[in-house]
Amino acid sequence: MQVYFAPMEGMTGYVYRNAFHSLYSGVDKYFTPFLSPNQNRAFGPKERMDILPENNKGMKVIPQILTNNSEYFIRALKELEERYGYKEVNLNLGCPSRTVTAKGKGAGFLGKREDLDAFLQKVFEEAEIRISIKTRIGVESPEEFRYLLEIFNKYPLEELIVHPRLQKDYYKGFPNWKEFAKALEENPFPVCYNGDIFTVEDYKRLKMEFPKIERIMVGRGLLRNPMLAEELKKEEPIWEVDKKRLWDFHNKLYESYKKIMSGDRNTLFKMKEFWTYGGCCFPEEEKTLKKIKKASRLKDYEEAVKNLFGIERE
Repeated sequence: MQVYFAPMEGMTGYVYRNAFHSLYSGVDKYFTPFLSPNQNRAFGPKERMDILPENNKGMKVIPQILTNNSEYFIRALKELEERYGYKEVNLNLGCPSRTVTAKGKGAGFLGKREDLDAFLQKVFEEAEIRISIKTRIGVESPEEFRYLLEIFNKYPLEELIVHPRLQKDYYKGFPNWKEFAKALEENPFPVCYNGDIFTVEDYKRLKMEFPKIERIMVGRGLLRNPMLAEELKKEEPIWEVDKKRLWDFHNKLYESYKKIMSGDRNTLFKMKEFWTYGGCCFPEEEKTLKKIKKASRLKDYEEAVKNLFGIERE
């Protein structure tokens, strides 16, 4: 089983990936938060930092691109290949955010099937780099998915990553396994499952339903439990949190963000974002987690985190 780390906008950039990869195993591919090329440039300064090879050593990183313009996409492909040496990219057709879909991008592009088909035809006429797609099953109705599959099947995709929810579902309800089964059975290319894998038991239920599945993508599950990929590979849960590794992970993130963020406030914002998910490792420490959330100075934040890990103050 291959395990992919799903991109989470604002969270799983190169700082997070490096800290995670230095301490945890089990992830076969890391996907970058989406890159948004436009008429003026392929990538902005922050995006370039995220894709620089020197910022991604030792990891298999796949840049993800968000656009509905074939010219912008092709320009980004060429720069990623020729300047940065990438051999594969991913097209984001899965982002359900209204700010994205209102522009006809991400999952919003799925509602314009003729345009999507023309986009892919143009891209595959010119692209030499491998291309995968991350998609939802439609915008409003599961019935849309069979038409989308007809489009995808026309092209030599590296793989299709399917989050079997509609755009309008966001992350509510249970993923539509009936529609995912169609992708797994009907496509000529590898298919990867994405959606609501938080525990080994979740994985085992998926595997029981789809014994032939060989690839899964996990996002929020890994943010909540950094050991999850290791657990999935072994098909055995690790019942106790490895606090030593989590402490080291936290400290690597914290020190890196302090170096690159402008000001204490921005550093605190990034670390509180980390604890939005990381706090799941400490279900009995709600009071201390609240102190972390309310901290307005780095000193207060550091003291609260030490209390969380049971480390005596100096």
